[in-house]
Amino acid sequence: MAEAAEPDRIDGAPHPRDTRKLYGQEDAEQRFLDAFAQDRLHHGWLITGPRGIGKATLAWRLARFLLATEPGGGLFGAPQSLDVDPDHPVSHRIAAGSESGLLPIRRAVDDKTGKLKTQITVDEVRKLRDFFGLSSAEGGRRVVIVDAADEMNPNAANALLKLLEEPPAGAMLLLVAHQPSRLLPTIRSRCRELRLHPLNPDAMSRALEQALGEVTHAEALAELSGGSVGEAIRVLNGGGLELYAAIVDILSDLPRLSRPAVLKMCNSLGGREAEPRFDLTVRLLDLALARLARAGATGQPLIEAVPGEAALAARLSPDARAARRWAELAADLGARARAGRAVNLDPGALVLDMFLRLESAALKAAG
Repeated sequence: MAEAAEPDRIDGAPHPRDTRKLYGQEDAEQRFLDAFAQDRLHHGWLITGPRGIGKATLAWRLARFLLATEPGGGLFGAPQSLDVDPDHPVSHRIAAGSESGLLPIRRAVDDKTGKLKTQITVDEVRKLRDFFGLSSAEGGRRVVIVDAADEMNPNAANALLKLLEEPPAGAMLLLVAHQPSRLLPTIRSRCRELRLHPLNPDAMSRALEQALGEVTHAEALAELSGGSVGEAIRVLNGGGLELYAAIVDILSDLPRLSRPAVLKMCNSLGGREAEPRFDLTVRLLDLALARLARAGATGQPLIEAVPGEAALAARLSPDARAARRWAELAADLGARARAGRAVNLDPGALVLDMFLRLESAALKAAG
């Protein structure tokens, strides 16, 4: 399947339908299993939480489980896991994209531009009428995954709402939502929520090993990604660990910055192919400032993402007053840089401006 048709795939990682294990979300899985065992399955489930923590993987696990498991668990009683044998016919059909009882609803490719649309349109949701009509003769469950539901435009959301209000027999709708507050309240009220949480370093390590093979620095990646394995993969793909270490090294010179070090980083951001690196640089600089603010506000030693960060935080953000200053800078500088990039200002100059403003603020604070 072409990458353009896979908006729910993270570059460099398996698609959620091919991810066999879900780490760090045992509570959510058990809630669903309990409902299944008690024959209290709702027809709509809203899977929420930050990006990249396994929401889509859970949706595909639920779909595979529902289509492969008899109500009540069959002869062997209530199942204790969502795992389905990879050799099960349902597993094979889902892997091949040929399972007639499953329909994923995602952003489609625009025929005019060849690029993914920015929203899920009503045309995608209307496919459900044919899906339920064609599959009704087969009986059994029919599962829909909407990923991400908060990307639906108003017409698509209203069309889905009608289905939630009057679901066909055997229908199960699994809605993945990064920002559930963007959904219609009536959609939220008609679903049971499964909320997922950021991964701890141990779960992060196992999830990354499954996706990429053996990975070092899992604790650092958990810190830099906010417990999101998807974000951790993006950080790894973009050389983010090394970039964050360079940012911390530069900040360690405050209140006066090393001009050569700053210019070296800014000069690496030229050219169209460097656009992802600009985005990652701004995101990681935002994060560095936010982590300084959190250290000062909580008074707790910082868990280091890179060596030297804890000492930097202790020196630059020793109290709540300093924390407020870094928090204000974190909120302002990244927004300025992104706004400038939106009107095609030079990315290197924008990052240079961020560092110069940091230096100015640090010199003012120092005296």
